[in-house]
Amino acid sequence: MNLQQLRYVVATAEHRTMTDAARSLYIAQPALSRAIRDLERELGMTLFARSGRGVVVTAQGRRVVKLAREALDAVAEIEALATQSNASAGAELRIASTPSLEPGLAGRLLPAYAAEHPGIRVHIVRCEGREGVVSAVREQRADLGLTDLPVPTDLVSHPLERQEIVLISPPGLDLPDPVPVTRLDGMRLVLPAPGSPRRREFDQIFAAHGVRPIPAVESDERRSWLRAVREGRASLLWYRAMAEQAARAGLTVRSLDPCLRKIIAVVHARRRLPAMAQDFLALAEGGSAA
Repeated sequence: MNLQQLRYVVATAEHRTMTDAARSLYIAQPALSRAIRDLERELGMTLFARSGRGVVVTAQGRRVVKLAREALDAVAEIEALATQSNASAGAELRIASTPSLEPGLAGRLLPAYAAEHPGIRVHIVRCEGREGVVSAVREQRADLGLTDLPVPTDLVSHPLERQEIVLISPPGLDLPDPVPVTRLDGMRLVLPAPGSPRRREFDQIFAAHGVRPIPAVESDERRSWLRAVREGRASLLWYRAMAEQAARAGLTVRSLDPCLRKIIAVVHARRRLPAMAQDFLALAEGGSAA
């Protein structure tokens, strides 16, 4: 018994005539009939019975046809897996990320992914803010995006973790650790530009806690934010992931009370993902922490 004979059995069962089955297989009808007879002789059972100009599947034949389909499906999956594996050599997975989230991505997820998929190169598409990540994914410049929520509903999000928002300040400020959120009232802060989505989020946080910080710097140019803090002009609210960079610059990092957190997620367009992107997503979700 071989795979070719199994294909002949399935085709005959589907077409119900040897002539049509042979035509679909691009072989001569006598060759198909001979192959079926040889298989029946080998198995010691009758798979098809004559019925007028066609054939009908016997009770034993129905069982053989079912198993033959399953075997052929399994072979097809193995062949597809082999093709995918060969095609992955030199492939590139593109992940859009904001600068503040990239250290966690590079430090935790990428080494684990590279260990499991050494043939796939990962390219980080650096974006300014959540809006940049959304645009990169929408425009297919990236297969996946790493950003904080919420994102527009045309994208699919997979929450990974809640990341703490901390206060980064010039050294020497007389502040406790953690800093009560109420102490932000009247504090000079670096804030995103007025009217930007990020600024609206901060304004909502301030309103919820009844505080009104003083906007000392209002800009979406992130490279200027830490510079403003180093120059002693203001403090900065940002993710814990930036804390190491801030500490190296001699700045002070404090938690807030109550603790403020944002949900970080992997996002993608509503379409079937490439296999390498699916593998990355499975790894990220498997290693995520609440």
